[in-house]
Amino acid sequence: MERILVLVVLAAVAVVVATLLQRRRPDPPSAPSYRAPRQLDRADFDEPEEPVLIAVFSSTTCSTCPEVWSEVTSRRRSGLVAQDIAIQDDDSLHRRYKIDGVPTTVVADQAGVVHAAFFGPFAPEELDQAIADIEAATR
Repeated sequence: MERILVLVVLAAVAVVVATLLQRRRPDPPSAPSYRAPRQLDRADFDEPEEPVLIAVFSSTTCSTCPEVWSEVTSRRRSGLVAQDIAIQDDDSLHRRYKIDGVPTTVVADQAGVVHAAFFGPFAPEELDQAIADIEAATR
């Protein structure tokens, strides 16, 4: 009987210790929350007089950046300028606009107001819609 009582007490202590250790476990890391600028100074970018700017903040070590850049350059035409800003080539713009993840793609109007931002690969129709929205507003 005495042995059973000792086993029950040890089991209860083990449950209490396990519960306390479980509570002390740190929370798992949260997913990064990327931010995009809401306003760009168009003088920082190529051809500031063009109505639409698509700026891709990238890195030469990024595996998805070439795919994103290819999608953006396929839309080049009159009235639209696309610019790739690799952190290795111009880290000052990455710091100025607080870009904390690549690729970050922003679509801005001539005044520099950002109408859309994409983090990583995006659906092509989303980019097309952002361009169309700016073009419709400038007509």
